[in-house]
Amino acid sequence: MSGKPSDDDGLQTVKLGIRNNLSQFIVQLILVFFVGIIVGLERNIIPKSAEEEFGISNFALIMTFVISFGVVKAVLNLYGGRLSERYGRKRILIIGWLIAIPIPIMIILATSWYVIILANLLLGANQGLAWSMTVTSKIDLAGKKWRGFAIGVNEWAGYTGVAVAALVGGYLAENSRFDSIRTGPFLFGLVIILLANLVTILFAKETIHYARKEKADAKATLGDDQIDLTFNEIFWLATFKDRTLFASSQAGLIEKFVDVIVWVGFPLYFTTFGTSLEEMGVIVASYGFSWGFLQLLTGPISDRIGRKPMIFTGMVISGIGTFAIVLFDTLFAWIVISIIIGIGMAFLYPTLLAVVSDMSDPVWRATSLGVYRMGRDAGYAIGALMIGVTMQVLGIKWGFYLTGVLMIISAILVWIFMDETEQDTETKPSTG
Repeated sequence: MSGKPSDDDGLQTVKLGIRNNLSQFIVQLILVFFVGIIVGLERNIIPKSAEEEFGISNFALIMTFVISFGVVKAVLNLYGGRLSERYGRKRILIIGWLIAIPIPIMIILATSWYVIILANLLLGANQGLAWSMTVTSKIDLAGKKWRGFAIGVNEWAGYTGVAVAALVGGYLAENSRFDSIRTGPFLFGLVIILLANLVTILFAKETIHYARKEKADAKATLGDDQIDLTFNEIFWLATFKDRTLFASSQAGLIEKFVDVIVWVGFPLYFTTFGTSLEEMGVIVASYGFSWGFLQLLTGPISDRIGRKPMIFTGMVISGIGTFAIVLFDTLFAWIVISIIIGIGMAFLYPTLLAVVSDMSDPVWRATSLGVYRMGRDAGYAIGALMIGVTMQVLGIKWGFYLTGVLMIISAILVWIFMDETEQDTETKPSTG
């Protein structure tokens, strides 16, 4: 792989906007739906398998498969965006899907927990490259006016995939004739991965030209006062130097604690009540569907009323919901609370991405999004470690309490440090 997409691009013929690029936008939606399915298959199945098939009862040790996933996903989020600016979005997307092919095979054949950890290193690479490129491509295609909507639709499709996988995976595991609960769900996953590779190679198109078109249009409007930044400058700007981007980064990291609780904490906690894999699938799917579906609305709403109130409200709702889940012991209550947690995530999740997009120049937007997603998905590793140790030392409920408290604290930091970005999306962070 050498060289980068030509700068000649024929920018005059490039038309921004979802309507002008609807077929390619739909292709990218299908691909992020597939990405969601692959990561969603692990929810319910792997934590249950850790206890039943690998004999692991230590909560911190069970969390290691999420830690390995989070570390790799965070690193590749960071560099995937930068690489896509050099080599193009499609090439990075193809690599992300090729990496995924061994994952279900390794999980099905695993006789050691270490194989599951290795498979999750690959899963983190797949998610870090493939999901990053689908959202970046949609932002490229949509242009500034429909940015929040594009992000909302992307996350809707991805987390709908997670929810569908939770339902299908739970059913296949519970009703499979195979010896292992892993086999049926991950054979299904292998089919999805092969299909995703075909769709990517045959139908996905390069979209970096659209980012360059947006840059050219902005330059024509604003003049030459836009600043191209180095990778290091973007990294520090997006993490600590700019107060709004700092607020976004810390919120993104902490909200992943909630996803760790759903991914691993839910199955471990509900198992103590004798909940079946199918029932767990319904609970997790309720969270995923409410999170996914509402992002169709929350992305566009944030374009109209602003980003900050949506993020603050979502952090509080999900934090309170995480507390509440351990106060009840019925399937109906868990489903309702899971829906509420998903609503909170729908408020905050696409809106945080929109804030970073608002604050970024089109040319280095993929890099700044990569930096944000690096910090956010490091929350998988940090959250899994902290939650796992807390559960092991203090008891399983304390992992839920820890997550709820941190979400409320993070919401307060958002309110203090974040400036509204939607009111003036031409305002970029200071580099001085």
